[in-house]
Amino acid sequence: MRALDITALILVIIGAVNWGLIGFFQFNLVEAMFGDYTMLMSRIIYALVGLAGLYSISFLAKDRTKDME
Repeated sequence: MRALDITALILVIIGAVNWGLIGFFQFNLVEAMFGDYTMLMSRIIYALVGLAGLYSISFLAKDRTKDME
């Protein structure tokens, strides 16, 4: 489970950095590396980042259960 947590965290960080670059500099790193959104690879990257974000919500529940012990 630890490897999945680390992978999800890395993907969430990649997504956050990409959105930061878009917001500050109007530069899309994923698009620059893999092509525009219509390209299959870019869509896969965006989908993985989205799934990692959803999975990362579980980190909040894990922290709360540790605090209650």
